[in-house]
Amino acid sequence: MGIVHRATLTPSKQELVESWLPSRGWAAGRRVVDKVGEYRLDDPAGEVGVETILWRADDGAVLQTPLTYRAEPLDGADAHLIGTCDHSVLGRRWVYDACGDPVWATTLVAAIRTGGAQSPMYFEQDGERIDIPARVEVRGSGSADSTEPVAAVDSVSDDGDITTVAADATRIALARVVGTPLGEGEQLSGTIVDGGQTSVLAVLVKH
Repeated sequence: MGIVHRATLTPSKQELVESWLPSRGWAAGRRVVDKVGEYRLDDPAGEVGVETILWRADDGAVLQTPLTYRAEPLDGADAHLIGTCDHSVLGRRWVYDACGDPVWATTLVAAIRTGGAQSPMYFEQDGERIDIPARVEVRGSGSADSTEPVAAVDSVSDDGDITTVAADATRIALARVVGTPLGEGEQLSGTIVDGGQTSVLAVLVKH
């Protein structure tokens, strides 16, 4: 469960993503029109922000961009750094394409294998908790009681509209364009609340 700060980010998340998308083959010249929604997963250590944002592009495609937010740079992950921003409450944040961040891999694998869901979000106002309705609801397909944390991301590769992440002994296939077939395996499904569209967002690839 996470608190959302009423804060200003400079540059904004959308500005950071828009500056990064032209370097991605799966973006294929697309331009972000608006944000569809987001879902967050909890870092077990409570140190790293883990958020996946769905964006609608000008051709109607929905793009999926997992992001991690860190108070300090992640060693060895310069290739996955999208940029930095100033958070009016938390200070300087390093924003990464989360596919290269082992904390994201840990949270995603745990959600898939344990049947987990997105983290409930809220903000505080005058000492009261105000819940934020989810715009994207996700659910893993597994039923395990627990999972081991991912120690490292070994490789990240793009193949068309799919990004494959090798992390320890696990391979994750992520749909960069929502609706792209991902094959067989335990999966994370997501439903866009406004419209009811449900798609497979990520799969643990069978070896």
